[in-house]
Amino acid sequence: MKAKKASPLDIPLELTKELPFSRHPLTIGIPKEKQKEEKRLAFTPEAVDMIVDAGHEVLIEEGAGEGINYTDSDYSENGALVVSEKEKIFSCDLIFKIAPPTFEEINILKKKTTILSMLQMPDITVDNIKAMQAKQINAIGYELMSSDGITFPVRNSISEIEGAASIFVASELLSNEKGGKGVLMGGVPGVSPTEVVIIGAGMAGTVAARAALALGATVKVFDSDIRKLRRLQNELRHPVFTSVFQPNVLFNAFDSADVVIGAMRYINDPVRYVISEDLIKTMKKGALIIDLRINQGGCFETTCFLPPEHPKIFEKHQVKHYCVPNISSRVARTTSMTLSNIFTPLITRMGETVGLTSMISTDMAFRSGFYMYGGKLVNNYVASQFNLPSNDIGLFLSVF
Repeated sequence: MKAKKASPLDIPLELTKELPFSRHPLTIGIPKEKQKEEKRLAFTPEAVDMIVDAGHEVLIEEGAGEGINYTDSDYSENGALVVSEKEKIFSCDLIFKIAPPTFEEINILKKKTTILSMLQMPDITVDNIKAMQAKQINAIGYELMSSDGITFPVRNSISEIEGAASIFVASELLSNEKGGKGVLMGGVPGVSPTEVVIIGAGMAGTVAARAALALGATVKVFDSDIRKLRRLQNELRHPVFTSVFQPNVLFNAFDSADVVIGAMRYINDPVRYVISEDLIKTMKKGALIIDLRINQGGCFETTCFLPPEHPKIFEKHQVKHYCVPNISSRVARTTSMTLSNIFTPLITRMGETVGLTSMISTDMAFRSGFYMYGGKLVNNYVASQFNLPSNDIGLFLSVF
């Protein structure tokens, strides 16, 4: 006998509820970012609905969702409390930002607050670190979060978006409309294809290579790690030129490149490779450099640690440089949806544990994200940027 197909109305409501009601409700603050180019948020209204449904309270600053085309009403209708006072946002149990907290924001934080944000080292100063230490702040960098030290959910997701976006940016900047050479990314029959050189075979480099190949461009990828290059070739399933940083090969690639994309990953890496200015001088007139790691100090000598007032798009040695930070903010809604998918389950897990210390002890991904705990630096990479000592977070769990 043929079984009757279940109707959606026949499915018990409880089966559609994936989030259990929290035993330990939290207040979650979502501030509006001060930087003009920063449009991303950690949570969309749909994510807020799930969080509130799980028993937590969400406060969002007025106008915070405008950058991803959500209104205050969209958030309030999904259970968020929209407030105009920034002090209320920064008094919540957990504060989810995108950019690291500014000195002004740190000043209005209550003592021992937990704040989560991207780890953008050029935006973190010694004064900011000392101010957070004085208030015994718990600070988490999204890019540091990993359950096994190999896969980094936020870092990988953002890199995927950046890699894809970089090719669309390159296509735009090569056009006459944007003052480029007037060439089509990839080319057409009878015309030589665009040559794209990618520095870094990680997630961003792999996705950028895939997007460029799909448009018909010639792609060359360089990295210091042969294992990454091998993995990239296996994932692309397409013939692509790869090489380690061999000087002559690198020189020839830059000499003919139309686009160079810097996608090296520096967080937690002991060695920092930077493309020299002498190599950039060999590039042809009208070529384009896109630096995806400007928030980590830059991949090229011409882009390294540019001061805040420096133009984000400029020309040097007749080569156009695109150094706009947070390229994923160009597709802020997609990025925010991606972050929501990662952070909503995190909030659920936190609501099921007894306090911050318990969550750190039981959730390795959450624990690995801390670079400051109770005002103490607990991440070697961050501490080394300021020549400060780093501590083992495990030493503080029983006394904090």
